[in-house]
Amino acid sequence: MQRHRSTRYLAVLVSLAVAAAATPRVSTAQGFGVNEVGTCAASRGFAVTGSPCQDASAIFWNPAATGQLKGWSILAGAAIIKVGGTFTRDTTFTEYEGAAPTAVVPHVFLNYTPANSKLSYGAGLYVPYGLTSQWDDSFPGRFQALKASLHTFYVQPNISYQLSKNWSIGAGPVIGHSSVELIQALDLSAQVANPGPPTITFGQLGIPKRTEFARARLQGDAMAYGAHVGVFGRLNDHWTLGARWLTPLEFEYNDADATFTQTNTGIVLPPGNPICAGNPAACGGSASAPANIDAIVAGQFTGGALTTQTVNTKITHPAQVQAGVGYSGFKDWLVSADYTFTGWRRFKELPLAFSNALLGTRTLIEDYNNTSSVRLGAQRSFTSGAALRVGFAGVASAAPDETVTPLLPEQDRSYASIGGSYPFMGRYAIEAAYLKVFAPGKRGRIDERTTRTQTAAQLNTGVYELNANVFSVSIKANY
Repeated sequence: MQRHRSTRYLAVLVSLAVAAAATPRVSTAQGFGVNEVGTCAASRGFAVTGSPCQDASAIFWNPAATGQLKGWSILAGAAIIKVGGTFTRDTTFTEYEGAAPTAVVPHVFLNYTPANSKLSYGAGLYVPYGLTSQWDDSFPGRFQALKASLHTFYVQPNISYQLSKNWSIGAGPVIGHSSVELIQALDLSAQVANPGPPTITFGQLGIPKRTEFARARLQGDAMAYGAHVGVFGRLNDHWTLGARWLTPLEFEYNDADATFTQTNTGIVLPPGNPICAGNPAACGGSASAPANIDAIVAGQFTGGALTTQTVNTKITHPAQVQAGVGYSGFKDWLVSADYTFTGWRRFKELPLAFSNALLGTRTLIEDYNNTSSVRLGAQRSFTSGAALRVGFAGVASAAPDETVTPLLPEQDRSYASIGGSYPFMGRYAIEAAYLKVFAPGKRGRIDERTTRTQTAAQLNTGVYELNANVFSVSIKANY
C-alpha cells in the first residue's frame, strides 16, 4: 500500500483523540466543556458568578467570593451524566444509537477563612473539560471515531482578599492534567493497492467503502498551567455582582502511543488482478496468482506505516469569561443572571507530527467559533436552612456546520434544572440537582473534511439527535 493514504487515517485518529471528548456523550457546555462543577451551581443553571453559592465551589465559580465562607468549608460530590444520541443517514434512513457509558464527574473543594481575617485560602479539584463517546461496530462513522475519551482535571489553589467591606478579589494558579484515548476503524477502500502508474486504490478494485481492515488506538496525556482570577462586590443590601476569568491552558500531548491491530477481511481477489500483475512479489512471485488482501496489508503492521509509534500534537483548552448579578430583594428569594464567553476560536487547526517517517506531519482543520451562553437561576430559602433551586440556560454551539462529527456533533442547546439543599447535624448539608438538556438536532458528517473549500452541504450526510440527563449530588460541611 502507498504510505500517504495511511497518513490520512492516522491524522484523523490523533485529531479526534485530543480534540474532544465526544457525543453522544456531550456535556451541557459548549465544545467539550463540562459545567457540572458543584451541585448548587447545577441546580441554579450555573448562574452563580455574580451571586455565588454559599459553599467552597466558589473557588471555581468566583475565586474572589470565598471570603464569605467563615472558618472551614468543605464540599465534595459528583455529577452523573447520561446522554442519549443517534445518527440517522440520509440515504437509508437507518438510525444508529450511541453506546457511551454513564460518566461520573467529581468535584472536591476546601476553603478556610480565619476569624477577623481579610484573607481566605482554599483549593479545588474539578473537571472543566471531558467525557466519552462510544458507538457500536455497525456505525458507519466508526472510521472517524468508534470510541473517544478526553478527561481533564484542574487543581486550583486559591486565595481571596477583602479589599473593603463590599469588594474582594481572588486568584489562583491552575494545574491541568489531560488524558486521551481513541479507538478508530481504518478503511481499506481508500488505501492504495498499487502505486502504479497508474495508481489504483482498493476501492477501484471493487472493495466497498468503509471496509474495515484495521483498528487504531491512541493513548496519551499532558500537563498544562494557567490561572483563574475573580472579583466580587456588593452594590447594596440586595444587589451583588461578580466576574471571573479562567485563562486558556495549552496541552502538548508529546509521545502519545499509537498502536494498530489488523482486522481480517477475508477478501481474496481472483487471478489476473492488478495487484499481482503490477507487483508479483506481493503475491508469492506470481503475476497470475490470486491476491490475499489480508496477507498483502499485513506488512504495514510489522514494518510499514502502521507499526507502533508515537505522535505529538497540542490543543488549547479555551479561556472562560463569566460575569453576573444577583438580587435578594424579594423575601426569602435570590435570583441571578450570568453571561459566559468561551474562546473556542483558538481551536482552528491541529498540527500533528508522527515518529514514523512514513507518516510525516499534517495539519487538520477544525475552525471552531467563540461561543456565548445566558444563564438564569433562582433560590427559595426556608427557615429550616433548606433551599429549593431552579435554573435555565441557553448555549450556542462552538462547532461550525461543517465540523459536526461522530466525535462531537455540536449544536445549540438549552437546559433546565431543579434541585435543593437540606441541612443535618448542624454542620452538614446534602445537596441534589437534576438537569435536563434539550437539543434540536443538527446535520453532520461521518467522513473527514480535507480542505476548507468543502462545505457543510457537501459533507453532511445525516442528522445527529442528542438528549441528556444529569444528576448531581454533594455533601458540604462547615466548621
